[in-house]
This record gives sequence, structure tokens and C-alpha cells, in this order.
Amino acid sequence: MKHLLTIEQLSAAEINEVLTLSRTVKAGRGKPTKNLPLTGKTWGLIFTKASTRTRVSFEVGIRELGGWPLYLSSNDIQLGRGETVADTARVLSRYLHGVIIRTFAQQDVEEFAEYGTIPVINALTDDEHPCQILADLFTIEEKLGSLKGKRITFVGDGDCNVARSWIFAAAKMNMPLTIAAPHGYQPRPALLERAGGDIRVTDDINAAAKDADVLYTDVWVSMGKESESPDRLRVLAPYQLNASVASAAKPNVLIMHCLPAYRGKEISAELLDAKQQDIFDQAENRLHAQKAILMLLAR
Repeated sequence: MKHLLTIEQLSAAEINEVLTLSRTVKAGRGKPTKNLPLTGKTWGLIFTKASTRTRVSFEVGIRELGGWPLYLSSNDIQLGRGETVADTARVLSRYLHGVIIRTFAQQDVEEFAEYGTIPVINALTDDEHPCQILADLFTIEEKLGSLKGKRITFVGDGDCNVARSWIFAAAKMNMPLTIAAPHGYQPRPALLERAGGDIRVTDDINAAAKDADVLYTDVWVSMGKESESPDRLRVLAPYQLNASVASAAKPNVLIMHCLPAYRGKEISAELLDAKQQDIFDQAENRLHAQKAILMLLAR
């Protein structure tokens, strides 16, 4: 694995390698180790989108692997204010040992990887959120014992970056995935055809939740979509993940949310609070999965 740009570009073997190493990393956290593959290395974090979990987990992960994180916001560099992505990639490749990019356009991440000479990690774009989904797969494996045959239901905006990454992950890992979303918020047919796998789309949330092992949701108004907020909140209101929806799933269904959560919107306050242990374990696993990704890219 040279870069982590999308889930679509990963093989099932590469995904399993991340998951296996994530288990080892989590079990060994806080214990003495000489395995510090980022010693003497500086990784840049180029963020044009704000973040809590992504920034903190990557900064902590880099430090715990012996390296130094260098945070670069859109106000700190010339990218987007005249200098091209290609030239930025060429320059920063002379200084840094890797970059983690959280931005709007997937093309910017792809272009940086093309013109740079260092590993690139997509920490979120409008198209995909690969780090989140790798941590999610690790969480499901940890909580349910195996990924094999687990039925995933994604509820809400089925055309967001998290849902798209889930489509590719489910197809690669042979996991049935149902997306419950209203018309206009469903994934494009071309993307579903490209991904393959057992992916179903419906506007019936209760039918989608039936016999699910995992119920997953995400915010309805992502960064950059704020102007659409009134329409989104109105159209997506019937797609709240709550106790009624969860009752249609399997007993002890795993409730997941990639956070931040807006109680009373995409998930009810009662369900989030009742399942907070699993949801915050999921958030913690971002650290372990991302340390595994860093270690694999540093080889």
C-alpha cells in the first residue's frame, strides 16, 4: 500500500492487513515497545475542513509511533491561493515524510499523490472517508467477532462520503449492505454498478433495518452543505435512527455513528446515550486503525 486515497482502491487483502495490525496496535498501546516506525519523521496534516477526532487521533498516533505531526490549516499554506496542488506536493515532498489531507475535493488528494513522492492519506473528502470505514470494520470485528455475513444498514444521506466508502467496503468484504434513504439522497446507480457486491437501496427505513446486525448513521448536513440545511432536515427527518427503528433489527444490534452526533436529528438522544459505549469505542478505534495505516505506509 503506497497511499490511502479511497476504499475503492484497496483490495480485501489490504483491508484485512489493516484490521489485523489494528488489533495488535490496540492491544499494545501503553506498553514498552521499540517498534517506532516514524522515528525521525515528520508528517504534515493539511486540513481545509475542521476536525476534532481526525486531527487529534492522527496527531496522537504519529507521536506514539515516534514521529512529529505538523498541522497546516488553509490559512498556513498557499494551497488554494495561487499555488497549484502539484507544486505544493513537489515542495512538501522535500520537507515531509508523509501527508494527511482533509479537504473538499477528492481530486486534490489524488493530484497530491500523483505529483508528490511521499505517502498520502485521505482523512476525508466529499467523495470518501476511508480512515473512518477502516476503523468501523475494525469495530464491527471487535464487537461481533467477525465481518463474515454481517448485515449492515446505513440510514440517512445515502450519497454522503461515509455511505460511499461503506458501499465499496461492503462489496470488498462480502457484507450485505442496505442503504435507507429518501429519493434524491440515494447513491448513484453508476457508483453501485462500479462497486458490485450485495448492495440494496430503499426508501423504507423499517424494512431496511429488519434483521440488521449493524445500524449506522451519519450527520445530515455535512461541511459544505450548510446552505441546504433546511431542506435536508425536512426531507431526512423520517430517517432518524431511534429505538423504534432499532427494534426491527437483530437483538443486541450494534449501533454506530461516526460523530459528531446531533441528538434529536439523525439519531435520537435516548438511543445514542443507551449505546454510547459502542459509539465511543468506535471513535477510539480511529486512533488504532490510523496508527496501523501509518505503520503500513512507513514500511
